[in-house]
Amino acid sequence: MIRIAVIGTGNIAHAHVDAYLQFPDRCKIVALVDIVPEKAQRMKEQYGLDADVYDAHEKILSRQDIDLADVCTPPYVHAAISIHCLRAGMHVVCEKPMAASLEECDEMIRARDESGKKLSIIAQNRFRQPIADLKALLDSGLAGPVRHAQVDSFWWRGHCYYDLWWRGTWEKEGGGCTLNHAVHHIDMLCWMMGLPEKVTSVLANTAHDNAEVEDLSATILQYPGALAQLTASVVHHGEEQQLVFQCEKAKLAAPFSCYASTSLPNGFPVRNEALEKEIAAYAAALPRIRWEGHAGQLENVLTAIETDGPVAIGGEDGRRTIELITAIYKSGATGKTVCLPLAPEDGFYTVAGIMQSVPHFYEKTVSAAELSGEITLGSDYKNK
Repeated sequence: MIRIAVIGTGNIAHAHVDAYLQFPDRCKIVALVDIVPEKAQRMKEQYGLDADVYDAHEKILSRQDIDLADVCTPPYVHAAISIHCLRAGMHVVCEKPMAASLEECDEMIRARDESGKKLSIIAQNRFRQPIADLKALLDSGLAGPVRHAQVDSFWWRGHCYYDLWWRGTWEKEGGGCTLNHAVHHIDMLCWMMGLPEKVTSVLANTAHDNAEVEDLSATILQYPGALAQLTASVVHHGEEQQLVFQCEKAKLAAPFSCYASTSLPNGFPVRNEALEKEIAAYAAALPRIRWEGHAGQLENVLTAIETDGPVAIGGEDGRRTIELITAIYKSGATGKTVCLPLAPEDGFYTVAGIMQSVPHFYEKTVSAAELSGEITLGSDYKNK
């Protein structure tokens, strides 16, 4: 039985608790931690958990019966809490984004290696059937190499979204929609194509004058033989999120879409229905995902602990995503194209360096302790 401490009991923690409760024979939540302990107590009562409540994560570090620490706090403390728990002998799963800087990512990975414990960074969309299928189709080579990728990380958030105390500041949230919303799509893009060679980005705040950070960014990514465009937004009504890959022989997309072309003698296109059918048949034969979303990733973490195997999404994956996001912020802040990889000597490698250089579009004016209402977790990438 894997014994779990959930650290941070705000909105996203409910998705984690719901996931763990699907595996009652394999794990048990034994501790809930929140700097507002009343929130942790409400979670305990809501789910009927037999768990101790704490107001600081330091108070669980001496417990010898906790196997896994699940970090669901605001981003600015992800690194410190994860490192403390790893060094205390716990495995760690940490919500996105992994950390506020590449330096912090490297410190987390170092603590993982020195402790011998497992570290997994949440990127739950890899455990959605359409995304897994898209990755497998790209890897199959049926459509040929990618020529252009279009990544639409479209979300919509009202003005009051940034009234929550930790949101909307570079210090506490670490960034705006690029870091905390498009992180999902950036992880998927990096999973499928790796890091680009060059990044050119523009940042803006168009609708949230109670936040320092961006609510919209547009980025061009240069790969060998390909370009990608990434839009991160919390001003898009409908939240129509998609990944579209224009390959040599066909278009592949999630939600699933396929269109294949071949050339007439004059260079104009004619539809290649035979290839489309081959691609569709390949996709239909791919293995099904039993547990999707957070349940899928957290089940993978439980299995890795039980079998002493690797986690599907580890520290290097989380760091790669932060590296691309950091490059986007550097390009947007400096107005220049940024080359990857970023070296430890780079001014944007540390939190302090980032804080000195990023723009403050507005100053935060409200600091609410809590916001009521349900949250949404984005697209399931299934055709409606």
